[in-house]
Amino acid sequence: MENGSGGSDVPEDANEHCPGTQSEAAGKADACAGCPNQQICATAPKGPDPDLVGIAERMATIKHKILVLSGKGGVGKSTFSAQLSFALAEMDCQVGLLDIDICGPSIPKMLGLEGQDIHQSNLGWSPVYVESNLGVMSIGFMLPNPDDAVIWRGPRKNGLIKQFLKDVDWGEIDYLVVDAPPGTSDEHISIVQYLQATGIGGAIIVTTPQQVSLIDVRKEINFCKKVGVPVLGVVENMSGLRQALTDLRFVKPGEAGETDATEWVLDYIKERAPELLTMVACSEVFDSSKGGAEKMCNEMGVPFLGKVPMDPQLCKAAEEGRSCFVDQKCSASAPALKTIVKKLIKTVN
Repeated sequence: MENGSGGSDVPEDANEHCPGTQSEAAGKADACAGCPNQQICATAPKGPDPDLVGIAERMATIKHKILVLSGKGGVGKSTFSAQLSFALAEMDCQVGLLDIDICGPSIPKMLGLEGQDIHQSNLGWSPVYVESNLGVMSIGFMLPNPDDAVIWRGPRKNGLIKQFLKDVDWGEIDYLVVDAPPGTSDEHISIVQYLQATGIGGAIIVTTPQQVSLIDVRKEINFCKKVGVPVLGVVENMSGLRQALTDLRFVKPGEAGETDATEWVLDYIKERAPELLTMVACSEVFDSSKGGAEKMCNEMGVPFLGKVPMDPQLCKAAEEGRSCFVDQKCSASAPALKTIVKKLIKTVN
């Protein structure tokens, strides 16, 4: 529907001839009658947000701001955010990781920071540091009990995100990685609105290969296009299972149930075909017969950053709050993640 003002502050579902949300007539003009946004517009504060100046000052010391998004929950977005931050820090970059998943903050767990508290100084809130060049901020540090549910409406969530951006003292850093919740709701609109004037480097979108995830990722890409956030690329996570043969568990089915046959199988292979012990078992967990994320990227004109296989060792690293790059355990996933990070750095710089 065409609106009278034609401005960017006109909601998509507004009535015709909407005066705009920042107008003094917002919610009061004749054109506002019956609009679903009328009450919000009438009571919302008008004019520029004074906190945006404070946010701009904080963000001025950050070279690159990267959003990590997903259309669907459970695709490994926070795992990717955590490992991306570890990777950048191990490249001697100064890195901040901001968790704005207010209702499901998993970053403290994935960085090994559970039970840590936020400290304040005359410069603001201090991030919790994993290493001297990797700081983290999350609502998870503010909960008295990690099992407490955060039952907040949009305005309160937005207020905390604004406070994170305005009050956290990151110092001079190269990258701020922002781990957002799935979808395109309050948190996403807020982070884009607050950071827009300071320059957003772009967004990485994480998905799994099957259509049920890609359907929502298409929406996420269109969200980025509408709000003017560059899509740095899409990562296809859990792209097939890759696991060393020696890490597999084998069972023998029977009428009475399953019995563990792992020891027998491995001993048998060791005796009869020891060369198989170095093999890696591969399997498609999700249906990618429709072309997966790579095909979707070609269709939508956005970069495809690569695939990360489902690696039980990566899951273990996330559970233990450690980097997957420090040893050879994550032999399936770590090389794929490193390749993606290198592509990303070339794109951003």
